Amino acid sequence: MSLITDEYMQKMLKTTKPYTLVILHRTLRRSEPGANAIIWEHGRRNFELRRDGILSIVCPAAKDQSDVAGVCIFSTDLGKAKEIMDSDPAIKAGILVYDAHLIEGFPGDALP
Repeated sequence: MSLITDEYMQKMLKTTKPYTLVILHRTLRRSEPGANAIIWEHGRRNFELRRDGILSIVCPAAKDQSDVAGVCIFSTDLGKAKEIMDSDPAIKAGILVYDAHLIEGFPGDALP
């Protein structure tokens, strides 16, 4: 393994960009009749946001038994991400709730 120098780290840290991390949580309304149709439209909206370059990473947690429904990273500031999330059909229906956090990341990072 090669050594990561302090100089390299300082150079790389200057390349970070602000992003917004959103953590989605299921509510009790997730099990109500009609919730699956709303989640389907939530997913469709995520595909649109991905296509438009606004939503950089989407990670559903459908197989997780916790209340976490998924995480995503927006390429927007915190205010814009909250605006987008507040108009999401699953948020509006009370099926999902979210936490949003301003984070920094390295442009070009990707999942393998």
